[in-house]
Amino acid sequence: MEKILFICTGNSCRSLMAEAIANHLGSEKLQAESAGSQPTGFAHPMALASLKKHKIPASGLFSKSWDIFENSPFDIVITICDSAANEPCPVFHGPARRLHWGLPDPAGVTGSDAEIEAAFQATFDRLKNHIEKELLRVI
Repeated sequence: MEKILFICTGNSCRSLMAEAIANHLGSEKLQAESAGSQPTGFAHPMALASLKKHKIPASGLFSKSWDIFENSPFDIVITICDSAANEPCPVFHGPARRLHWGLPDPAGVTGSDAEIEAAFQATFDRLKNHIEKELLRVI
């Protein structure tokens, strides 16, 4: 069983979605957690709605600081931030394999409800694709 930590800045959208998707798809191969360097303190409602739409359990998800994992060993740490948007990407110290998935934060999208929903759907799709192709195939 591989232990995975997804981290981003706020831990309200991308990393929470990644945690839920990874635990759902890889329940027999991996155990995922998520955290943020500057957690917002809440799970974004649209992130939860996106998971629910795809029948992925979201109970127990909450925004948390990476401090709670300071002494926890992980096999893989994956940062999910968007350097193209000049978003600071957190660094987690410890002996783990590191990956970076640059994804725009859907929480920052403005526009119509349809445009915002499309941004969360695109994030969901990209996370699911990364998890299926980069994690589950190699673990």
